[in-house]
Amino acid sequence: MMSAERGASQNTLAAYRRDLVDFAGALARMGPGLRSASGAEVKRYIASLSGMARATQARRLSTLRQFFGFLYAEGIRADDPTSTIEAPRRERPLPKVLSRKDIEALIAAAREGVAAPKGNKNRQDADALRLVCILELFYASGMRVSELATLPLAAANNRDGFLLVRGKGQKERLAPLNTGARAAIRDYLKLRDTFLPSGAKASKYLFPSRSAEGHLTRRRLHQMLKELALKANIDPDKLSPHVLRHAFATHLVEGGADLRSVQTMLGHADIATTQIYTHVASERLREVVRAAHPLAKPDRRSQADTEDS
Repeated sequence: MMSAERGASQNTLAAYRRDLVDFAGALARMGPGLRSASGAEVKRYIASLSGMARATQARRLSTLRQFFGFLYAEGIRADDPTSTIEAPRRERPLPKVLSRKDIEALIAAAREGVAAPKGNKNRQDADALRLVCILELFYASGMRVSELATLPLAAANNRDGFLLVRGKGQKERLAPLNTGARAAIRDYLKLRDTFLPSGAKASKYLFPSRSAEGHLTRRRLHQMLKELALKANIDPDKLSPHVLRHAFATHLVEGGADLRSVQTMLGHADIATTQIYTHVASERLREVVRAAHPLAKPDRRSQADTEDS
């Protein structure tokens, strides 16, 4: 049902499967089977997760709600044991965000690879151009890493400066691309065939590779960005595909973009998810005031107090 009706991704299906297997294992120790679990057993199970992050607890409860809701809707059970269980309150820490200066440093470091002298020029030019293209696309569109990894070649065809992205639930959205991103795609496409698997004449993916999946994996994309961070003298722990997505959204909000537009570009189903970027932007503004305003500096306040006295 989750796959056919809701279009859940393979990653979501795998996570739900792990959660249900874990719950089934816990029930085996309690006595009842998965289908006949009571609300009390579900509560005990959620309570047993108290040492885990609240987000993990909430996700596991969400999995159980989806599962028992399905059983109830299909008439397999006469009740839903999760209906009266409250989810753990989730802490919503502000996301890590790169500054605009950091983004410029990353792009500069990636472009240095294109201009640098090389031995195997054709291959290394292709590697460098691909990295520039990946970075530009992440920051220009706010795509999720899974969306970029599986991006079809057809999606990159010019749509008046837009990129067609298929996100969660197989929902499609158009992501506007700036001039730099469009140029990066054009340059990369000239050498894209370098990355085709041995013997392959074509690939449906924009970023083909010799991996079993036939495209760049999420793991490899993480590695590439960590390596780039080192070249740009940025802490690798500060950089990931999701951090670039956060930077895209935060910089838009800081620049005056309305939340509805940002929600559409990110592919968020609920605008409440997008609202966190208003908090990020507000915190950044406070940091600017603390750092730049003369009356916000401790030494300036001390001096003013002295003068007043």
